[in-house]
Amino acid sequence: LCSFLLPRSVERGAGREPPVLRWLSRAYEPALRFSLAKPRTVIAGAVAFTAAGVIAISFVGRSFLPEFNEGSLTVAAVTLPGTSLEESNMLGALAERAMLTDPAVVSTGRRTGRAEKDEHVQGPESAEIDVRLRPDGRTKEQVFEDIRAKLASVPGMQFNLGQPISHRIDHMLSGQRASLSIKVIGDDLPAIRVTARQVREAVADVPGLVDLNVEQMVDVPQVIVDVDPFGASQFGLSAGAAAELAGMALWGRRAGQGFEDGALTDVVVRHHDDVRDSAEAIGRTRVATPGGAVVPLSSLATVRKDLGPNYILRENVQRRVVVTANAAGRDLRAVVDDVRERVDQRVTLPAGVRVDYAGQFEREEAAATRLLLLGCLVIVGIGLIVGATLRSARRALIVLSNLPLALTGGVVGVYLVDGVLSVASLIGFLSLFGVATRNGILVATRSRDLELAGVARVEAVAQSARE
Repeated sequence: LCSFLLPRSVERGAGREPPVLRWLSRAYEPALRFSLAKPRTVIAGAVAFTAAGVIAISFVGRSFLPEFNEGSLTVAAVTLPGTSLEESNMLGALAERAMLTDPAVVSTGRRTGRAEKDEHVQGPESAEIDVRLRPDGRTKEQVFEDIRAKLASVPGMQFNLGQPISHRIDHMLSGQRASLSIKVIGDDLPAIRVTARQVREAVADVPGLVDLNVEQMVDVPQVIVDVDPFGASQFGLSAGAAAELAGMALWGRRAGQGFEDGALTDVVVRHHDDVRDSAEAIGRTRVATPGGAVVPLSSLATVRKDLGPNYILRENVQRRVVVTANAAGRDLRAVVDDVRERVDQRVTLPAGVRVDYAGQFEREEAAATRLLLLGCLVIVGIGLIVGATLRSARRALIVLSNLPLALTGGVVGVYLVDGVLSVASLIGFLSLFGVATRNGILVATRSRDLELAGVARVEAVAQSARE
């Protein structure tokens, strides 16, 4: 930009400005003469422009970060818990083949499940698919929409589309790989599972809400061992001691450690696997009591079959089920507001159940509040610097009057780009205030110097504005 605007003739000593600057100067001159001739009209227009900008900023969209275009996708795919690795691998392969039919998809790579001792718990029912994309003339939103349509043909799987960096940001912020998490929290697990499904149905028609999924949870067969305190006491055992004996009978007890191939391995002594074949076999398992008697486990406890959730997740001790979703085609704040409104209107929460919201919008709210406070401090600091530089309250106020106009111009820029105000945009507003103040100080100090040199005030202002 400098090489285009700065005059090459300066290097040759001619001192002429380049054609672009000469054209801008000629276009600026009528506006400058009008401003000096009709100051009241200009001030009224500036006040109206500023008021319109302040009103307009309340209608812009809000988001934590601007939209990324990383050129790749991360697709989280989940099927029913308890699905075998072979079945999950087959469904994952179907999803990959479906995406590869899209012309924008170059290649895919998939990881199904996690290692048993991985720091992230993820069974074989879960998979992550990395997708490399290439430009094909469609927008990112169109590509995402087409890929979602293709994945809809894969039976029995839920999909969540994101991009590698934004996916990980979402995971760090809310613990979920989605930009919005609706957490249904309570102590009664059946009630919160029903409420989570109701929440999903209530928000399904929110415009811009995509990848809407309820955390997968199914009932699986379980064997329940209920200790009988009275029966245990007949053999000199407390309920806790009896439960410990039952656990030892089923899962064994660590007897020591073995060192093999450079690693320590626990040595566990337990009954044969046949003991756990059925509830009746578990009941016949014999355990030793403190008095020396060896009795069947059924003498201390009732063994029965039942159904229970495959896992229970908690937050601050309480049980929770999460409904996740992403936003597409609308700013995240508007989508969250609509989701909250529909949940409040359409879902009746049982006693002891509450709904919490998490995601990028939380960070956006916190960051916006912090930046607002910092912005106020910046304006105060700018005022002190301008006052100390110009040594005139009147001139300082004139310079500071540029800030509302700069704010309004920034709002116009936000609307021209995408109409969404992010944290990065707020930081840009702070920089804009600094630039506007610097320009105002340059004009004010130059006009003051010209006045001290004997130039009339109006001519001094005009000349400093031209320069």
